[in-house]
Amino acid sequence: MKFGSIVSSPREVLSPTQALELANTYLEKALKANDPYIALILCHDTEVSLSQAARSSKRFEVQGVHEDIASAYVSLGRLLDNRGRRSEAQACYKKAEKLR
Repeated sequence: MKFGSIVSSPREVLSPTQALELANTYLEKALKANDPYIALILCHDTEVSLSQAARSSKRFEVQGVHEDIASAYVSLGRLLDNRGRRSEAQACYKKAEKLR
């Protein structure tokens, strides 16, 4: 018997812009979340998608995608900072700087 996800995730095949769109969707939901635990999970999912976008952007040449990913990292950092997660926020800011 196999345990795990019912639906497999095609995350690895996303283009940089698709992964960025997914990250922005998670980020929007995290900003609206009232439950701090749900917000933190959504922040984690945002970071995973941004990391995927950054990795896949190395394989594809998409105009302006690095700047968009960097902006999303800054937004994620602000959200984490506002929720008292300063060290995680600083890590996001550093990732944004590397992409610029």
